[in-house]
Amino acid sequence: MPDAGPLTILLDSGGAVLDGGLATELERRGVDLHDPLWSAKALVDTPETIVDVHRAYFEAGADVAITASYQASEQGFAARGIDRAGTATLLRRSVELAARARSEWLATTGSRERVRPRPLVAASIGPYGAVLADGSEYRGDYGVARRTLREFHEVRLEPLIEAGPDLLAIETIPAMIEAEALVEALDHLGDPTPAWCSFSLRDGGHLADGASLEAAVEVVLASSSIVAVGVNCSPPTAALDAVGRLTAITPMPVVAYPNRGGDWDATEKVWTGGPEVDMARVARALVDAGAGLVGGCCGTGPDDVRAIAVALGERTAPTLD
Repeated sequence: MPDAGPLTILLDSGGAVLDGGLATELERRGVDLHDPLWSAKALVDTPETIVDVHRAYFEAGADVAITASYQASEQGFAARGIDRAGTATLLRRSVELAARARSEWLATTGSRERVRPRPLVAASIGPYGAVLADGSEYRGDYGVARRTLREFHEVRLEPLIEAGPDLLAIETIPAMIEAEALVEALDHLGDPTPAWCSFSLRDGGHLADGASLEAAVEVVLASSSIVAVGVNCSPPTAALDAVGRLTAITPMPVVAYPNRGGDWDATEKVWTGGPEVDMARVARALVDAGAGLVGGCCGTGPDDVRAIAVALGERTAPTLD
């Protein structure tokens, strides 16, 4: 099994609390994300707000900040008149903003005894479907060749890796073909930066495109870069079922950060439906099922992360004066 790298300290300390929905909190703070770039729009327009959101999650108890690069791509930025070099700069900026928020949080709490390990920055690698901005990251019906997907991801991976994140968060992957393309991209780049890969689900045993979870895990574990596997932005019930399956088929750390449930309206760029969810209760169930890295995705915010952190062991930082 590959070395979990910087995740090892967090896992050895009792598990890691991930952050919550970046876009959710940006919108709560007044950032208009009704745009094909979604949260990546803030990299251009309001980068300081991204720093504020990352810092809020650290303060709430998050051990890992996931960057604002989920929907960032050469194609998406080209529509805003930004060229390849500018895109690379913005991708690197996403890592730099999260690292800056961490430094600011550490400086603020530096004079106090800290019982938490140093937080990590995970560079988000969202799926090809996110860039299409049509909700296909929850279907996986791209209709493009594996080579196209590999080249798409390599162009994004290179500047993100150059920025020096602690790890890569390959997330919301809905299709077997994209998992295969990502393994090829990682192996072609040959960089040692560790990564987790988390899938979006049709149900607890299948990716959004219908491929079995077990088959998808077998594919991604062929890459020496992958040090953890899991699920994200899927309903809590499906995530819980998937975690149980994952712990049965791999000794690797399992990551789980579900959304609040409901359906994504790709036209209106909003979530509809879905029950009221106690994310602390969900987190406890995920850990009991075997997950080692737990957080929230769309619809969750700092209050949820704080509740998760407390539920998983009083992991929040001391209250600031």
